[in-house]
Amino acid sequence: MTVQKQLAGFLLQIKAIKLDPANPFTWASGWRSPIYCDNRKTLSWPDIRSFIRDAFVSLIHQHYPGAEGIAGVATGAIGIGALVADRMGLPFVYVRSKPKGHGLENLIEGEVVQGRKTVVVEDLISTGKSSLNAVKALRDAGMPVLGMGAIFTYNFPLAEEKFRKSGCPLFTLTDYFHLIDVAVATGYVREEQLETLRQWRKDPENWRK
Repeated sequence: MTVQKQLAGFLLQIKAIKLDPANPFTWASGWRSPIYCDNRKTLSWPDIRSFIRDAFVSLIHQHYPGAEGIAGVATGAIGIGALVADRMGLPFVYVRSKPKGHGLENLIEGEVVQGRKTVVVEDLISTGKSSLNAVKALRDAGMPVLGMGAIFTYNFPLAEEKFRKSGCPLFTLTDYFHLIDVAVATGYVREEQLETLRQWRKDPENWRK
């Protein structure tokens, strides 16, 4: 079994990803969705978080052998990003969604070193907006971003286009298509529910408004 399918199975098993076409979820963005993803849950499962950590380390060595530091995107990727940095013996920082409202008002927490080649670790890619805001913050601070790795992506074309335009390569450990394959194979969703999922992916912003 591939890493993508194995991890998709793990995420369904621990309900880090929930599929419920009949009872849609509402995202923070206001979008309605038959899928909800909370990869923070993986931190509570030692074997699964180790699997994710090791998969990230392997792919970072493969794609970005010149990496000198790891950055996590707050809040969902702080934990796994720190685990990846620890295993690789590299410095770690994390990027807030906005500057802290007191004290030093940091946007990036940790030691900012200009010129340090950094790989960003993210838990989830949906539209790509918040993830690429973190990339911009690091670049603005003088830290070259080699690329980003994420646990899961919905494979939205608009996100893929944003990453292309930003010049930030992206790899993911698993994705929407592998998730659906595993969900159908294991009986998590039925064949007749696939049409609902297909309709949602055509226009997720306006689905069931």
